[in-house]
Order: sequence, then structure tokens, then C-alpha cells
Amino acid sequence: MGKTPEKNKKSGNGIFKGPEFIRKFIVSLKRRPQNVPLLIYIIAFCIYSLNLTNISHTTARILGKNMGLYGFITMLFSILLIVCFMNSFPRRKKPNYPMLILMFAMVGAVVFCDIKYQNIVFTALNRSENPVKIEVYIAKAYNVLNTHEIFLIVASVLTVLMPLYKRLLGKIPTGVVIEGNDQMGEIELSDDQ
Repeated sequence: MGKTPEKNKKSGNGIFKGPEFIRKFIVSLKRRPQNVPLLIYIIAFCIYSLNLTNISHTTARILGKNMGLYGFITMLFSILLIVCFMNSFPRRKKPNYPMLILMFAMVGAVVFCDIKYQNIVFTALNRSENPVKIEVYIAKAYNVLNTHEIFLIVASVLTVLMPLYKRLLGKIPTGVVIEGNDQMGEIELSDDQ
């Protein structure tokens, strides 16, 4: 039992081992740079889906024209655009451009639906006759849609700029220097058998 802590210290158990973890992380990004925008698309989806209660309550409170449809399209296309993005970059093959175009069309539709939804909320809160009283969930839903749009736009820009930062990542040295390799020329082979 007394040797267990020493063994753990020597083996370096743990997920984050400092420079080695960073090196492995950069190597994985070099191999699959599309993981950067994919992660942001997933975060955007989580932001929207985890706040769906506020959006549903806002839809039920305001009852604007096509609000439910806009919410449905946003939720559906947020899932499908992640699937299209994952199918746009198959392993060891060229990008699937039709899937990529379909994904960008879905991003455009989601941003359009978010903006239309926000306009309906803004109009309902500021109309002269019988304005809707602002509630906490309405303000949260409005802000969630802003955040969702920003994340989708950032992920789309990162998708377009992927060839650029793929080259930049390729310039980062990630090779492992092994001690003693620089003296390989000095080793002499003897014929003493």
C-alpha cells in the first residue's frame, strides 16, 4: 500500500499533464481542424435547447403569428446542421461540398427564424394597444436568441476560414524530441562477432 502513491507520481496519472497535454491537443487539432467549428455549433445547440422552456413560455404568452413554427424550425435545423457538418468532413476524404452548402442554408434559415422571432417579441412588447408586460422568461428568451445567433455566425466564419487556420496549425511544431537522437551519427558499428 505504501508504494502506490509513488507509482502514481511517476506515471503521471491525470488528464492534464501540462505541456504534453497541450502538444497532444494541438496534434488532434492538426488532424481534424473541423472540430473547432463543430464544438461551437454544439454549444449553440445546447444554448438554445437548454433554454427551450423560456422560449416556449414566451411563445405561449405572446402568441404571435408563426412563433411556434419559427421555434420548431430553429430546433430542428440546429440538430440537422450539426449532422450535415459532421458528414461534410469524412475521414481521409475531400470535403463533401453539397452537405456543406446544405449546412450553410440551414444556418441561414435558423438565423432568419431567430430574427423573426425576436421581431415578434419586440413588437408585442412595444405596441401601442395592449402591450405585453415584460417577464423574466421573455427577457431570457430574447437574450438566448441573440447568443444563439452570435454562436452560429462565429461557427460559420470559422468553417469558412478553416483552410487558413489549418495552415497556421500546421506550422506549430509538435514533434517530440528524444534525447540521444542527435548522436546517432557518432555510433560506430563493430564487427566483433
